[in-house]
Amino acid sequence: MANDNNPSDMLTEYVTVMLGEQLFGLPISRVQDVFMLEKLTRVPLSQPEIAGVLNLRGRIVTAIDMRRRLGLPKREDGKKPMAIGIESKGESYGLLIDSVGEVLKLDENMREPNPVNLDTRLARVSAGVHRLEGQLLVVLDVDRVLDMGEAIAA
Repeated sequence: MANDNNPSDMLTEYVTVMLGEQLFGLPISRVQDVFMLEKLTRVPLSQPEIAGVLNLRGRIVTAIDMRRRLGLPKREDGKKPMAIGIESKGESYGLLIDSVGEVLKLDENMREPNPVNLDTRLARVSAGVHRLEGQLLVVLDVDRVLDMGEAIAA
């Protein structure tokens, strides 16, 4: 008997981004913008992960340094970070990342739970992983990334 489920119903599109040598995927349904970081205003006494705020087309956007959020070292190449614009609970955020890759359509049935050996800093913000040819794509749980009450210690 034929399967009544449409195979495209099980596909999720991810915007891929790089942080250091690690590939991450953000569900495209959560991505509002992709932009280059311009003028950033520091916020006194903010948490270390908050890189500052910026004005993006009239909206105030809180910029989150994903390298700092995940306990990664600062970039050494001197290039400006890019940002992925997202919204959560009526607030706008920019996740600062090293680079943006392609959009991948991946079968949700192939997504695996976090491996036991996944770094705990990644596991806390991961909604699972996809094994791709030669690399592991960590699916970011945007709500966990934005949960600043949960410090991700090294």
